[in-house]
Amino acid sequence: MGRTEQVDALREVLVGELADIGRRFSRLIADIVPHAALVIFTRECTGRPRKVAGDPAIVDRVTITELDSLRGELAPGTGSRRTARIAGRDRDVLAILDRTDTLLVLVLRDHSRPDVDTVRALFGVVATGITLQVGTASPAYLAESRAASAERARTIAELTEVHATTLETILATLRSTDLDDARARSSARETASAALVGLRAAVDVHRDLAEEAVATAFARLRGELRTLIRHRDVALELVEPPVGGRALPGEVAHGARAVVRGAVLALSDQTRLQRIRVAWECDDDGLVVDIRDDGEGEADVAGLAHQLQPRVVTLGGSLETESTTGWGSHLCARFPLTVPAPVPDQPLLATLAPREVEVLGHLVAGRRNRTIAERLGVSESTVKFHVASVLRKLAVQTRGEAAAVGAQSGVEPAP
Repeated sequence: MGRTEQVDALREVLVGELADIGRRFSRLIADIVPHAALVIFTRECTGRPRKVAGDPAIVDRVTITELDSLRGELAPGTGSRRTARIAGRDRDVLAILDRTDTLLVLVLRDHSRPDVDTVRALFGVVATGITLQVGTASPAYLAESRAASAERARTIAELTEVHATTLETILATLRSTDLDDARARSSARETASAALVGLRAAVDVHRDLAEEAVATAFARLRGELRTLIRHRDVALELVEPPVGGRALPGEVAHGARAVVRGAVLALSDQTRLQRIRVAWECDDDGLVVDIRDDGEGEADVAGLAHQLQPRVVTLGGSLETESTTGWGSHLCARFPLTVPAPVPDQPLLATLAPREVEVLGHLVAGRRNRTIAERLGVSESTVKFHVASVLRKLAVQTRGEAAAVGAQSGVEPAP
């Protein structure tokens, strides 16, 4: 593959659906580094921190603990061929840790001679693309992340209940005086106790991936905002959220920071503006993001609301705006912390034809027209026609808004 073709192919890796980026990158580097499996691991993607491709026997069994352990052995911006514990046994891998703290693991085929420098350079672009997609918190990303987080929470709850009940039953049985073999009983008791501790530790790891302490989320926001307005003559007043309380789902933390960044950037462009105040309040029910300025009320809050609304709506929240001439502007976003069970809005979806509902599923998944056309086996112009019809029937103006409405109405991302 020539250099121009390689750049074009890299572009195709970046522009597609985030959840499928592992498979696209695997295809790109298949000739450069023959591999049986690929894993991209980033804690920034709270819903699905692993992007995988290749042998299911490997990618379905690789654990967060194994990936964290491997990442701890690498310095940012470096990579090497090594033996590492992946999917339960030692394997020959190429491991690269990008400066964005995103890890790439390639399980190598026999006799592979990997071009480490080329793969590291290509992966640097992919890792940056992932970081940018997560940082902008697009409605499609938030919808996919929320769906994944809901599934993760349900699975963890079910596993915890089943395994904890089983292990506690074993322990109760082994504590029974009816058993004579004390040594066997003691050994089995220790095994069951260790398994119970391991289960609880695994649950804690998954919760750490899916949630972010509100204080940590706000501290990250503080750093982002100071960089954002570093060269602007505007004072930034940040009101810390109360200490303690419920942690934020990862997608809510990303979405809230994106809303604040967008609002602060827009409001700081006003003339005769001296101060912007950002406050977070969080309790067990939700997160309230309050943004005010002391300008002359000249900000286009209606346009700003149109820009920010899809992110808020995708997360089941609400957004209120107000701007008064001579008195400044005010935005208030409310995000629920509990993932609601999807309830299809039948009257809304009933206006769509079956093919339009199918197209909407692809919009919820964040796909572009060309990709949708390939998936459905139709022309790109046909997809454009269906998308325009969906926007019209849902009374929205952008694909992001349509995706948000679809997600809220119970439409699952199309596979």
